[in-house]
Amino acid sequence: MKIDLHIHSREGSDGHWGLEEIFAEAGEQRQIRLLSITDHDSIKAQAQAVVLARSHGIAYLSGVELNVTFVHPDYGKGKPVSLDCLGYQFDIANAALIAKLAALRDYRRHRAEQIVENINAEFVKEGLPAFTAADLDAIQADVEGAIGRPHIAAYLIRKGLVKTRQEAFDRYLVQCDVPKMPLDLAEAAQLIRGAGGKLILAHPGDPNGTSLVTLAPAVPEQLQIIGDGMLEFIDGIECWHSRHDSDTATAYRAFARAMGLMVTGGSDCHQHPVMMGEVAIPDEVAEQFIL
Repeated sequence: MKIDLHIHSREGSDGHWGLEEIFAEAGEQRQIRLLSITDHDSIKAQAQAVVLARSHGIAYLSGVELNVTFVHPDYGKGKPVSLDCLGYQFDIANAALIAKLAALRDYRRHRAEQIVENINAEFVKEGLPAFTAADLDAIQADVEGAIGRPHIAAYLIRKGLVKTRQEAFDRYLVQCDVPKMPLDLAEAAQLIRGAGGKLILAHPGDPNGTSLVTLAPAVPEQLQIIGDGMLEFIDGIECWHSRHDSDTATAYRAFARAMGLMVTGGSDCHQHPVMMGEVAIPDEVAEQFIL
C-alpha cells in the first residue's frame, strides 16, 4: 500500500496545488491508498478532502500541522524552541480545535504585518521603496488558508525583488522573522486528543527544517530529549520523511516501538516539487489506524 500522511494544500496553507489536483494526482497517477492533508494551523480543507478521497478510492485521515514551543532544561540553554506536530484522525467539527486554529490564523496575519515592517526596514537600507498596506493586501489575496512566510516569498518574487524562494528567505525572511503565536506541546496534545485524535511529533530529525536538530544534531541525543520531556504528550513519531535518511528513520522507528508509540510517515509535499508518495512508508503505518 502506498501511503502519504503529510501533504499541504493551497486551500489550507502553503501548498501550490488545490485539493482536486492533489487527489487526482495521488489516486490516478501515483496510486496512493492512504493519505492525509496536513495544512498549517488550518482544517479548512478537511471536509472537501474527505469527499474527494472517497471519490478517488483513497482511505483518508483528517490532518493538521501545528507549530509548538518546547523547552528542555539541558538543551538550547533552556530556551523555547519551535517544533512541528501532526494531528490525525480527529473530529473536524470539534469546537475547541476550530476556535484555537482560528486564533492561530488571526495571529498569522498580525505576524505577517510585523514581518513586512521588518522587511521595510531592510528596504530602507537598500534604497528600495517600502511595502504598503496595498502590498500586504496583495499578499493576503493569494492566501486561501493560513498566511505564512512562503506567501511573502512568492510576492517578493512576483515584484522582481528576488529570483527564488530560497533567495527570499536568505535575504529577508530569516532575519526579518517574527515568532508565531505560542502553542506549547501540552496544549497541542490537549487540543488534538480532546478532538479524538492522535498527536505525532513531525520530522524530528529534519536537518533543514523545524526539528530537534536545532537542539541536538545527533539522533541519540534527539531520542533522549523525546524520552525526557515528550512522552506524556505525543502519541507517535513521524519516522519516514522526505528529509530523513534511512538511518534516521530506522532509529526513530526502533525508539517509537520500544516506547509504545505510533509510527507515521509522509513526504511533506507542497507540490514544489511534486513528491507525493515518493517516501517509502511500510504498511504497518496504516494498520495502526481504524480506517
